[in-house]
Amino acid sequence: MEKILIIDDDKAFAQTLKIFLADTFPVVHYVTSGEEGIEYVLKENPDVVLTDLKMPKMNGLDVLQKIKEIDSTIAVIIITAFDETDSIIKAMQLGAFDFFEKSLDLKRIKLIVRKTLENKKKIDQMIIPLPDERDKFLLKNFMVGGLTEQMKEIFKKIGKVSGTRVNVLIQGESGTGKELITRMIHYSGITKDEPFIAVNCSALPETLLESELFGHVQGAFTGAMKNKKGKFELAGKGTIFLDEISEFSPNLQVKLLRVIQEREFERVGGEEVIQMQARIVAATNKNLIELVEKKLFREDLFYRLNIFSINVPPLRERKEEIPKLVVHLLGKINLEVHKKVNTIPFEVMEMLKNHEWLGNIRELENTLMNAVLLAKDNVLEKEYFNFVQHNGHQEKSNSLMTLAESEKIHIQNVLDHVKWNKSQASRILGITKTTLYNKISQYNLKES
Repeated sequence: MEKILIIDDDKAFAQTLKIFLADTFPVVHYVTSGEEGIEYVLKENPDVVLTDLKMPKMNGLDVLQKIKEIDSTIAVIIITAFDETDSIIKAMQLGAFDFFEKSLDLKRIKLIVRKTLENKKKIDQMIIPLPDERDKFLLKNFMVGGLTEQMKEIFKKIGKVSGTRVNVLIQGESGTGKELITRMIHYSGITKDEPFIAVNCSALPETLLESELFGHVQGAFTGAMKNKKGKFELAGKGTIFLDEISEFSPNLQVKLLRVIQEREFERVGGEEVIQMQARIVAATNKNLIELVEKKLFREDLFYRLNIFSINVPPLRERKEEIPKLVVHLLGKINLEVHKKVNTIPFEVMEMLKNHEWLGNIRELENTLMNAVLLAKDNVLEKEYFNFVQHNGHQEKSNSLMTLAESEKIHIQNVLDHVKWNKSQASRILGITKTTLYNKISQYNLKES
């Protein structure tokens, strides 16, 4: 059932517009403030919102921005009694469907609403639903062809180990897809209906990491206001992924060894023994054998983790896969940012094949994402990439950029593409909204 919402502090105009639209559309509702409008949107999820521009407290642009954060598919039409070029530009940047003056006759408004609904239906039909968490990581979705013998062996190993609960150690450079392989192991085998829990072991100091892994009881330390379950407990009979396991302190290595040997643990500050039922997959971008030889990593823990090992080669050693990976990643990126960039000139593909990709698949995906966001049509032109061919090597255009500079540009491009819809931007970037706000503040990003 089509729902129309009118937001206007001019009650007489809102009532008149409601009466006129009600003879065509099944549900037409009006409110007289932006705040009331947002409440209605949250409860009823209308298809089209017509909002006045000039209103006290919350104006039409504020309403538009808030609605797009709630649901980007709701079509918003701005109505104003004033001719304001700046407001028109701003409204369209924020994702307004249309913008017109109040002096427009009511029949014209009705035609615009009907056109808006028709276009919205077409857009809704074009949206391809994203697969659920389980389907995204099935083996069949990653057999993209053109695999090296090394990668074929990895897929064989995934197939073998996914039917067991043995511990797995995955080693490879940053960005080679170690977490992706772990998720494929989890969702392709006997743990597919159980929880998948990932822990970045390098992101937290030792005390916090211990609490994160094993949980704590109330009063165990300052700030422990209540009992908290740890990641091992939350993983249940599923998989716990310990990324950057090499960063474990000697103390935590001892505790992890006990968990593996005894299949049990206690929360920090607690006495209750909790059974550990999850499969452990550990990953590192360092050579653990070298760390063992240097006495930086326990030999007995290494062998407990290394029951089944997978070594992931860097992308520069499997360049024949790059064309297929590019096609695969472009399909994913187009779906995420609602674009149709599907043409890659030969010279661009050669440029991608010849790049060293020190950041591996993660760098390739980020580079393609940035290029797609810059693309003006369906063609990936050379100018959209931040490196160019130079004496047989890949160099950054203009100058070498730090990782932070590259991240700043990428986040700015994503935000501009989604018209600063932070919910959509955080989803595309694969980070939380809080992290996005922190990055915006850190890099002093502004709406362009």
